[in-house]
Amino acid sequence: MAKKPRSQRRKKGSGPGLGMGEDDEGTGDVDVLPDDHTVADTVASYQSLEDEWNTPNNPDEVLEGVGGDDLDAAVAAETVRKDRLVEVFALVSDLGSEKRARVREQVLRKLFRTLSYGAAMDSERDFVRSQWETTIIPACISRGANASPAEQYASCRVLEMTSVVLGDDNMEDYWEALIKPLTQMVKATGRAPAVRCAALRALSMTTFICADGSSEQIAVSNLCEAACAETFRGDVTPATLRATALDCWALLSTTLHDATLAGNSEGVGRGVVLLPLLQQCLNHTSVDLRSAAGECVALIHESRLNLGIVEDGNESTPTNTTERRFRRGSWDGSEWEVMMDEVKQRVAELSNESGHHMSKKAKKEQRATFREFMATIVDDEAPHEEVSVRGGSITLRSWRQVIQLNFIRHCLQGGFQNHLMFNSTLRIMFGITFTVSDRNSQLEKRLLLSKTSDAAKLADKNLTRQRRTRTNVKNHFLTVDGDDI
Repeated sequence: MAKKPRSQRRKKGSGPGLGMGEDDEGTGDVDVLPDDHTVADTVASYQSLEDEWNTPNNPDEVLEGVGGDDLDAAVAAETVRKDRLVEVFALVSDLGSEKRARVREQVLRKLFRTLSYGAAMDSERDFVRSQWETTIIPACISRGANASPAEQYASCRVLEMTSVVLGDDNMEDYWEALIKPLTQMVKATGRAPAVRCAALRALSMTTFICADGSSEQIAVSNLCEAACAETFRGDVTPATLRATALDCWALLSTTLHDATLAGNSEGVGRGVVLLPLLQQCLNHTSVDLRSAAGECVALIHESRLNLGIVEDGNESTPTNTTERRFRRGSWDGSEWEVMMDEVKQRVAELSNESGHHMSKKAKKEQRATFREFMATIVDDEAPHEEVSVRGGSITLRSWRQVIQLNFIRHCLQGGFQNHLMFNSTLRIMFGITFTVSDRNSQLEKRLLLSKTSDAAKLADKNLTRQRRTRTNVKNHFLTVDGDDI
C-alpha cells in the first residue's frame, strides 16, 4: 500500500481528545475513521444476546448449595448475568495500566455489549450506578489525546449507553462529569467526524435523560444548532455531523412545549427560526442530512398544528385531518407561510424522487421515509407506528415519541428489546404497562423453540401428510378402478 503524502500524515499524539485542555479544541490534523464505523457489529440480535448471557461459561456449573434438578432457571440466569457483569467491570478497571490501544478498544466494546444486554434489570442497574464514577468515567475519559479514534468512538458509545442504564434518578452528577469533555470533543475540528458524531449523541442522550433543568438542555441545543450549520468553528461542517446535530436537536426539542418549539402570538418558536436552515438541508446531496431535516420539519409542523388543538382548553379533544388543518395552529397568514409551502413542495418531490444519481436501495429508503414526513407536513396526519415487544406492543402516535424511540434504538442496538422489557426508565417514558412473561430456560428453548424439538417435528409430519393428501386428491382421476389411493 502506498504511503500517504507527508501533508496528510498525522503526528503521533497530536490533535485533541477527551479530557484535553481548553486551548486544544481545534488544533491538529484530521483523524481518519470510516463514517460507518460502529462498536455494535457483533451485537447481532436479541435472541443471540440472551443465549450468550444466560448461559454460564462452564455448562456443568451449578449454584452452590442447590441441586441441578431443583435449580430455578430465573435465579440461575440472574446469577450468571451478575457474574459476567462483575467480570467485565473488573476488566474495565484495569484499563489504566493497559498500553495497547487495540486491547483497550476491545474491552470498551465488551463493556458496550455488557451494558446493551446485561444491565437492564434493576439489580444490574444499581450495580452500574455504584461503578460509573470509579470505573466507567476514568476508562472513557482518562486517555485523552493519547487514545486512538476507534477507542474514542467506543468510549463515547459507552457513555451514551451508560446514561440509559443509569436513568434519571438523581444522575445530575453524571451529566456534569461529561458536559465539558464531550463538548470539547464535538468542537474539536481535528477529530474524525464519526468520533464527533458519537460525542454529540452521547452528550444529547445524557442531557435528555440525566439533566434536570432546562438551562442544560438549552445549552446543548445551542451546540447542536451551531454544529448543523454549513461552517462550524471556521471549517466546513461534514454532512454526517450536520445530520447527527439535527437528530440530537430533534431529540432535545421533544421536551419543549409546542409554543416554545413552533411559536405563537407571543413570539417566534425555537424551531421556526431554524426553518431556513432546514429548507437548505432538504436540498443537500446527503440522504442522511435530508432525512434528518425532514424529521425536524415534521416535528415543528406537528407542534404548530397542536397549538390550535390545545388552545381550546381540552388537549384530549379528538380531531380529524380536516379539523387539524383549519384550526388556529396553522401557517396561514404568517410570515413563514411561503417558506412552508416551498418546504412542502420539496418534501413531496423527495417522496417520489427518481433518477440514476442514487442507488435503488437509497431511493427506496428515501421514498419510504419522506412519505411518512409528507403525511404530516402536507396532509396534516399524525404518525402511527407499532413496535412489538415481548409481551405486547407499543403504539406511537406523535413525532415526539417516534424521535425518542429511534434515538434510543440507535443507542441500545441489540439490547433495545431487553431494555424496553425491563428498564423502568424506558417503560415509564413510553407508557409500557403490560407485564413481561418469564424467560425460557435453555432446556425449554431446546424442547419448545428449536427446529429439532418434538413440536417442530410433529408440525413437519402434519404438513407432509397434508401435502400427500392434496397430491392424491389431484391424481384421483388416474386410478383405473376408481378406488381411493
